[in-house]
Amino acid sequence: MLREAIATGDTVEQAFEKACQELGVPSHEAEIDILNFPVKKTLGIFGGSPARVRAFIKTSPATAAAEYLKSILEQMGIHGTEITIHEEENGAQLQLTGEDIGFIIGHRGETLDALQYLSGLVANHVDNSYYRITLDVGNYREKRKETLENLGRRMAEKAVRNKRNFSLEPMNPYERRIIHTAVQTVEGAKSWSEGEESARHVVVGPVDGEVKRRGGYDDRRRGGYKGKSRGGKSGGRSNDNRRGPRSSASANKPAGEKPVENKTDAGAALLYGKIDVANKE
Repeated sequence: MLREAIATGDTVEQAFEKACQELGVPSHEAEIDILNFPVKKTLGIFGGSPARVRAFIKTSPATAAAEYLKSILEQMGIHGTEITIHEEENGAQLQLTGEDIGFIIGHRGETLDALQYLSGLVANHVDNSYYRITLDVGNYREKRKETLENLGRRMAEKAVRNKRNFSLEPMNPYERRIIHTAVQTVEGAKSWSEGEESARHVVVGPVDGEVKRRGGYDDRRRGGYKGKSRGGKSGGRSNDNRRGPRSSASANKPAGEKPVENKTDAGAALLYGKIDVANKE
């Protein structure tokens, strides 16, 4: 990306300084093209023309992203933020420092991720090629990475121990990769992603899959232990066929009035929908 400014002056040096001021950079950071040398007036009266130069700077993707980010922060009322660029392979990390800027991290990095995404779009428009931008404030990224690595290993061990799948909260692609890498370090555990867009999350489970529980919680919630009815042993009388002793209230009903029976509705047992045991951590 090229930024340039054209200016005139009595001398080349004067014109160049004016052009650099328009660019907002010191003269040692810009390059110069001399378009016209100054021409003195004949006899000090006739003709003559000023010097005309073009000052320009080549903006790298990281610089373009940093300038854009700084303008966004200023519009948010954050002034005086320093942005340090650390060049990396196919990208750069922008380290933000300043007073009271911790709040731009947001809940679990959501605000920081949004600013990172926008800055990345700007960087990728410079040369129309892939260029990864990473934003960091107060070493947040490294701390978050350690937290996710610990979480991934802990959930992998839990999945292997309990032979169950566990779902994690939705994460961005970068954080999901950290979880997947951490899970791979635990023998017998695997991980994969489910969900769409903002709801996409990692699921951690045993390599051999979940083990179906019999005679436990899953059977009880279907109405009894191993398929037996709640009313008693299989083969016995059901609740619908049993009649308890008539209550005193029913016995004292006047002749000809039909007593109210205390019926047991076979469908009265409250049935719950499928319970997802994939706990979110």
